[in-house]
Amino acid sequence: MKNFTRCYPLFSLCGLNCGLCSMHLGNYCPGCGGGAGNQPCAIARCSQQRGGIEYCYLCDQYPCEKYDGIDAFDSFMTHRNQLKDFEKVKKIGIESYQSELAEKIGILKYLLAKYNDGRRKSFFCLAVNLFELQDIRSVMEQIATETESDSLTLKEKATLAANLFQNMAAKRNIVLKLNKKTSKKQ
Repeated sequence: MKNFTRCYPLFSLCGLNCGLCSMHLGNYCPGCGGGAGNQPCAIARCSQQRGGIEYCYLCDQYPCEKYDGIDAFDSFMTHRNQLKDFEKVKKIGIESYQSELAEKIGILKYLLAKYNDGRRKSFFCLAVNLFELQDIRSVMEQIATETESDSLTLKEKATLAANLFQNMAAKRNIVLKLNKKTSKKQ
């Protein structure tokens, strides 16, 4: 969108964690306000119409109708934590949130470099996005402990890491699958 830039494009103005998105990691999108981005984004247009509000939660009309049911379905990344993440930002501050997000991005990049067998990119993006940082750290400690020996193949390491995240998901009642909207056939 023309003239739509932001200081920190890895946490979008609508509450998505762009830095944890497979599209961003694949260099298909620069993140919210990081260049070309999502040209038809209604929320970006709304921000510009309201003087360039950096994050929707700063708007006096937040949450507006644009957020009705926003977490019911996902696109190529999860939308489930948008409102929750905004609440967290309000509680701990944007700098602390961005610090946590930067750590999550680093962990995700490590997972993709060391444990992706070519089939886990979206899974790891989803897991790191949905879990709290302390849970991710816990799983990473388990992964490190259980893969200390170099005898495991990449596929075995990927399966082990995915299983450990699935175990944590079961404990936290989190489903590690995108909620896709079903298309209505006529």
